[in-house]
Amino acid sequence: MQVEQLLDRLGVDPKQVKGGSLAVHSPIDGQLIGELTMHQPEDVDAAVARAKEAYKAWRTVPAPRRGELIRLLGEELRKEKEALGRLVSYEAGKIIAEGQGEVQEMIDICDFAVGLSRQLYGLTIASERPGHRMMESWHPLGVVGVITAFNFPVAVWSWNTCLAIVCGNPVVWKPSEKSPLTALACQALFERALARFGDAPEGLSQVIIGERDLGERLVDNHDVALVSATGSTRMGREVGPRVAARFGRSLLELGGNNAIIVTPSADLDLAARGILFGAVGTAGQRCTSTRRLIVHDSVADELVARLRKAYGSATVGNPLDASTLVGPLIDKDAFDAMQKALEQAKAQGGTVYGGERQLADTYPDAWYVSPALVEMPDQTDIVRSETFAPILYVLRYSDYEQAIALQNDVPQGLSSAVFTNDLREAETFLSAAGSDCGIVNVNIGTSGAEIGGAFGGEKETGGGRESGSDSWKVYMRRATNTVNYSKELPLAQGIQFGD
Repeated sequence: MQVEQLLDRLGVDPKQVKGGSLAVHSPIDGQLIGELTMHQPEDVDAAVARAKEAYKAWRTVPAPRRGELIRLLGEELRKEKEALGRLVSYEAGKIIAEGQGEVQEMIDICDFAVGLSRQLYGLTIASERPGHRMMESWHPLGVVGVITAFNFPVAVWSWNTCLAIVCGNPVVWKPSEKSPLTALACQALFERALARFGDAPEGLSQVIIGERDLGERLVDNHDVALVSATGSTRMGREVGPRVAARFGRSLLELGGNNAIIVTPSADLDLAARGILFGAVGTAGQRCTSTRRLIVHDSVADELVARLRKAYGSATVGNPLDASTLVGPLIDKDAFDAMQKALEQAKAQGGTVYGGERQLADTYPDAWYVSPALVEMPDQTDIVRSETFAPILYVLRYSDYEQAIALQNDVPQGLSSAVFTNDLREAETFLSAAGSDCGIVNVNIGTSGAEIGGAFGGEKETGGGRESGSDSWKVYMRRATNTVNYSKELPLAQGIQFGD
């Protein structure tokens, strides 16, 4: 199916994607696939006001009932997995398998959130005062603003929205201006679920289409209790202080500069497969993409030779072709950034394999590249920077402590991995003296996180956690309750006040 057919199947009104000033081009071939009307800044305020009214009603709905809405959303996603996944491929350039996988991730988080709706537990706390009981309770937080990036145009919205909804909060979503069609499709599917649900308040989920100014308006609105923003570290440096200045909450998912350490005992077949997907999957445009390979001197030559062979056989092409492994970069800016990074790597002593533009004759308005493998003499400035492209920097080490130090010696702290069959090396990597990232893996790559574990990282990655584990707490406010069931009124800390 073509884009128009997909949008029609997914329930998007054709009027929403024609005649507007926001032109959307497919990274597959550069063709125009939509012209959307952008909202104005005052529309953001109106959307937040509607969400605030919805919150007043939704916060009192029992959490298991709220979970029913997300269960219905999961059913709609199951029905339309193929269509929505294909739309992701058209708009973000992902290969078919990854587009479908992203929608499966949405389905998985729906299942998780439905179960969570009956598990918003608080602890009972021992009181020091006789005849008293203490406990914690969790309540809905308020309006949640979600700002997402192009590379996971639907999954990140679902991570936030499914948890926010079951926790009792409405959501206002500002998607990337590079991927607004998938956002309209998600909203249409959500509205189908709402129609089946029957009695949800208006304004529970809204999408605002536009550019940076709308995101800023959402960030600055005092009625937005939580801003969940996914994007660059630069973006996070602006969002975090602005939200903090009004004492709001922010959940930041920012840059990653993820490394894999390969030790002498590693299974090199396993390592090569993990490195390949991590480095070239999604054309290197995942925040969890593998960007650095730290390999022991004794196995470096063999592993690099295997990787060069694998890179040479990785099919670059149209992501709608089932045989393609590497689709296009999102746009020319991404290509230019990649070429600039490779030039800097050469200037800093690197040897570059690959990285050239591909398929320019077939797709003159699209930006396909060969994945680049770059052997570096040490961890230079360009290696310590994140470039959103399929570039893998190769560094060698002789001492394991040195390898861990290299892994940690970057500003970002999202994902990391070690390939080893040595128990001590594995456990050291997982320990407090090991990786300083939010995701720390053994014998598996840096990308492909499951929704059951909270996703996010440290340092310039922002410190946020989305999706599974206990990340639901960020969407709620905690109250500590004390109940006196005695006939006395003792004070804490043994304080005596008067007679």
